[in-house]
Amino acid sequence: MTKQLHLDIVSAEKVLYSGEASMIYATTELGDVGIAPGHTQLLAALKPGDIRAVLVDGAEHVFYISGGFLEVQPYTVTVLSDTAVRAEDLDEEAILIAKQAATDKLHGRVDAVEYAKALAELAETAAQLQAIAKLRGRRH
Repeated sequence: MTKQLHLDIVSAEKVLYSGEASMIYATTELGDVGIAPGHTQLLAALKPGDIRAVLVDGAEHVFYISGGFLEVQPYTVTVLSDTAVRAEDLDEEAILIAKQAATDKLHGRVDAVEYAKALAELAETAAQLQAIAKLRGRRH
């Protein structure tokens, strides 16, 4: 039995990551999952948030995804997302500005569609900030 998984993280623009991992963590619509080699097959919708891959050598990679789908085969994991970014490439200052803009919209006079859009933007910025926090946490 192999002790590793093959992980592919694919966005609409490119393959962001393709490599081996010993453990993968993701946030699905139904909750958090940890995927080890030999995991049962699974197809799940992903919430905006982070994907963490623990490599065979113990190093860890953190990625932000805007949502999408997770397909798990016993030794292969594929993440399909509209947007996927390495956590270290996220611009925290720009995210904080976008978060404030979304918060301001929520407190302003907006119709139901604008309100829903502002809530989605707020959730996305919170997920991006969480990915940055996890990246920083693993460095300390």
